[in-house]
Amino acid sequence: MTAWIIIMFISMIILLFVGFPVAFTLGSVALIFGTTILGFSFFDLLPLQIWGVMTNFTLLAVPLFIFMGIILDKSGLASELLETMGILCGRLKGGLALSVVIVGALLGATTGVVGATVVTMGIIALPTMLNHNYSPQLATGTVAAAGTLGQIIPPSIILILIGDVMGVPVGRLFMGAVVPGGILVLMFIFYISIRAWLNPEVAPAINTHGNDKTIIQMLLTLLPPLLLVVCVLGSIFFGIASPTESAAIGALGAIILSALHKRLTLDNLKAALQLTTRLTSMVFLILICARAFSLVFNGIGGNAFVFDIMTSLPGGQWGFLLVSMLLIFVLGFFLDFLEICFIVVPILTPIANALGIDLLWLAILIAMNLQTSFLTPPFGFSLFYLKAVAPPEIKIQHLYSGIIPFVLIQLATIIVLLLFPNVVTWLPDMMDRIHGL
Repeated sequence: MTAWIIIMFISMIILLFVGFPVAFTLGSVALIFGTTILGFSFFDLLPLQIWGVMTNFTLLAVPLFIFMGIILDKSGLASELLETMGILCGRLKGGLALSVVIVGALLGATTGVVGATVVTMGIIALPTMLNHNYSPQLATGTVAAAGTLGQIIPPSIILILIGDVMGVPVGRLFMGAVVPGGILVLMFIFYISIRAWLNPEVAPAINTHGNDKTIIQMLLTLLPPLLLVVCVLGSIFFGIASPTESAAIGALGAIILSALHKRLTLDNLKAALQLTTRLTSMVFLILICARAFSLVFNGIGGNAFVFDIMTSLPGGQWGFLLVSMLLIFVLGFFLDFLEICFIVVPILTPIANALGIDLLWLAILIAMNLQTSFLTPPFGFSLFYLKAVAPPEIKIQHLYSGIIPFVLIQLATIIVLLLFPNVVTWLPDMMDRIHGL
């Protein structure tokens, strides 16, 4: 069986590398190896797996948060936030880059759709930064990194999926991600500020005196998304609503904001619903096929095989953590975060549980690690999104070299979380005490 386990896993990796669709790769590999080794009757268990996915109330938050993000993207919120933050921060050295990071964090906390965030900021902010003589490397790296903040800053789709896979309450995951997400934003800001201070030519200050936008207008731009974040996350943190219910609140709030911006047209609503359906269908199709793959992989003893290897590593918990984090980071160079979430995480979870590792802490570590998969070449999707909308003078080399410091910052943040688990668990534990749990 050991040979079959290795052949099955390698077959899956090869098919993914040659570009075969993820869901069909997982489903076909499961079907071929399952019927060959275990017999077709083994798949009698699969309908129960699919039923468990489709009746999971928590996963209903996925299409709601996707819809919320798409509606907010079409409302023009990103462009107004970028303009406002550009005015507030532009006079500082590196001010435009700082405003991109802050807006990326705000959009991450409201939309959570990485592709839309990167594309929007690439269209609006990147040409402005280049026109003000920003270094192409710093400009592209900042936009790409800021656009991925929605993966760790709640409400994040990946946190919902990881919570379901690992059996960790999504509300606790959201609370556990607040401080690490804030640390990552502050580290981005610190790096850009130091870089601009040491070498002002790469990120010069700009003159914003000619803009007559008042403080009241700025507040009217900043307050609505902040109010939406407070409503969505506050309702979860204080036990007023479940994550799914808060997602419904967020979707309704996004519709209201879009209406206030006079962008709630029938065409925009139809396009948002269609895109939400496509993205949700893709996620759930991958999830169902991943369940089939896991069913067969575990049926031929793959889970026991990996368990024996990981538990025999020197160092106990630390050996497992270091190897698993390195594995996820390396796979992020070649695989999408959904593939890692649905294939690798279910294998690692029972091992971590057996070793006595806090699954909430591990889930945030994995989420932070998966965020780097959007930035690491050759298949960093944020880099592809940005290159598609970048001006012609921006080469792929600018993107690859510009993103390196931000990937290193993310790795440093992971090390901080590894060394200080309380950074993750402090807020959830405090909220539990407030609720008397």
